[in-house]
Amino acid sequence: MFRALTLNSYLVTFQKQKRCIFQKKTVKKSGLLFLWMVLLFSKTLVAQTDSSHMRISLLTCAPGDELYATFGHTAIRIIDSTQHTDYIYNYGTFDFDDPDFYIKFTRGKLDYFLSVQTVPQFMYEYQVENRNVYEQELAVSGDTKKAIAKALSDNMQGANRYYKYDFQYNNCTSRVRDILIQYAGLKVEHPIVPQGTSFRNQLHNYLDRGGKSWSKLGIDLVLGSPVDRKVTIEESMFLPDYLMKGVDSARPANHSSIISGKTLLFTGTRTDAPGNNWPFIVFSAAAILIGSISFIKNKAAQSIARVFDFVLFLGTGLIGCLLLFMWFGTDHKSCAANYNLLWALPTHLIAAFALWKNPGWLRKYFTVCAFLYALVLITWFWLPQEINSAFIPVTLLFLARFVQLRKA
Repeated sequence: MFRALTLNSYLVTFQKQKRCIFQKKTVKKSGLLFLWMVLLFSKTLVAQTDSSHMRISLLTCAPGDELYATFGHTAIRIIDSTQHTDYIYNYGTFDFDDPDFYIKFTRGKLDYFLSVQTVPQFMYEYQVENRNVYEQELAVSGDTKKAIAKALSDNMQGANRYYKYDFQYNNCTSRVRDILIQYAGLKVEHPIVPQGTSFRNQLHNYLDRGGKSWSKLGIDLVLGSPVDRKVTIEESMFLPDYLMKGVDSARPANHSSIISGKTLLFTGTRTDAPGNNWPFIVFSAAAILIGSISFIKNKAAQSIARVFDFVLFLGTGLIGCLLLFMWFGTDHKSCAANYNLLWALPTHLIAAFALWKNPGWLRKYFTVCAFLYALVLITWFWLPQEINSAFIPVTLLFLARFVQLRKA
């Protein structure tokens, strides 16, 4: 009887446990179903709150072979499914047919303007030039999309389209960056370039990858010390690739700033073309040649050396005058306070013509210049401006000639 009672109790207990387990599984499944419905409802609610029916994307265009395309390009694409439109807003346009184009461009008074193009119109140039285009669709609210679209529409009206181009602070990329900061709340908390990076360092990154050593020389010559200032996180996004990285790394409101990223146009993998520092090689060879001739004491060699001196002083003096003009005669803020004027002295222009008459003051001039050039060479790598290393052999040649000419 005891065993029968025990068995009966066991069966009752088993029935209860089985019913409990079944109920737990039912509750678990119900919980998962409820959670799935909540997520689905949330997504539907979000979709319903975005009544803009728009997609806004950042377009980043790869660098090209021409100097004007060396740094790539940036634009904004807006797709409106309600209006059935797909337009690209481009801040990098200007009127090349302007009769005063070159004068305005040189003086920094050329107006750039915002233009609107269809996708085929915009992409044609990049297809012809074999330049890839990358698209990042922005993860922003419907209200934000409307605000960006309205801002671009307002900028297309009348005089609003035009703006004074500034290489560092007001270009086709920085304009887009400022719109994303103002309307989309773009905020990059972590640096996208190494600490201590300057504007010039970022420019060099493009020029070195493209193997453009002569373009790098010219840019380093014309741009003054303002481009050697260390950039902030926001300022570092003044060039296309860096803005693309900034948007990709931004995390507003604990979520990604982009929905997706894809290559819109692929024309092939672009390989870097780093080359030799040809300006340094050429200038070094010329300095060795001219310096060797100047040490030959016969009359013919000295006459040739004098011709070289005239060309050197004349050319350097003209460069110095150009740098002064770019500093004080233009609106290019990046060309101010140019330390290349320490070796490209505008006064060399006068000395070039004085060489033929050899007046008494010329030796004193050579003595002062010798001390100045020696000081520049000693402090070369500590100056507030990074001066292109290709000018080192030129400065050394001048120093050697100053010493020789003051004794002549």
